[in-house]
Amino acid sequence: MFIPAFHDLLKPQWLGTLSELKTSGGLAVSELSRRLGSSYMTVKQHCEDLTKRGYLKRSRVPRTEIGRPEIFYRLSEKAEALFPSIPVGFTLQMLDQIKRLFGENAPERLLFQYFQSQEEDWKASVSKGTTLLYKAQLFSKLREKEGLFLRCIHDPETGKIILREYHHPLHHVFEAYPRAVALEQRAVEGALGVRVNREVPESMGDVKGFVDFVLLGD
Repeated sequence: MFIPAFHDLLKPQWLGTLSELKTSGGLAVSELSRRLGSSYMTVKQHCEDLTKRGYLKRSRVPRTEIGRPEIFYRLSEKAEALFPSIPVGFTLQMLDQIKRLFGENAPERLLFQYFQSQEEDWKASVSKGTTLLYKAQLFSKLREKEGLFLRCIHDPETGKIILREYHHPLHHVFEAYPRAVALEQRAVEGALGVRVNREVPESMGDVKGFVDFVLLGD
């Protein structure tokens, strides 16, 4: 989910390119053009325009078959500004001040209360879902409105449901207060009514920030 203003300011083709690169961790031009349903040269030009503006990083990767290395693009650090985030310095300073005023465990108690409130709000919003998949889809849309970049992935053959997270506005808080990760996970479980495994997808390689919430049954 991009910051809403960027939907008005950026070309639709650029938004599509940035979205695919965000969810994939990076792609060769040939694969990116296939996913976008556009020509190789058109997609390459969009990527070059975004690279010149500092939003993409360009490299080359070997082909799996005979041929010259392929051009590969991934998001740069500058591109992170396109996605919603809390004011990092202010928030962490406030939590630090709370710790000084009310004790070592005060920030985590505050985060506990926050996620309890979130759980109740989420539960009310997904309650009309008649199946776990429907609930997961409603939950995905709900969290995107909160600023996450999230996708609901369903395998019809196995029935496996995954909520794949590509961006979280609270990621800096999670780094400073790791126990908040478990608090959020329990809130997700409470909202959806199932156990949830929180995993880093192996397919993402060295790409940081991607998390899978695997739903474990109805």
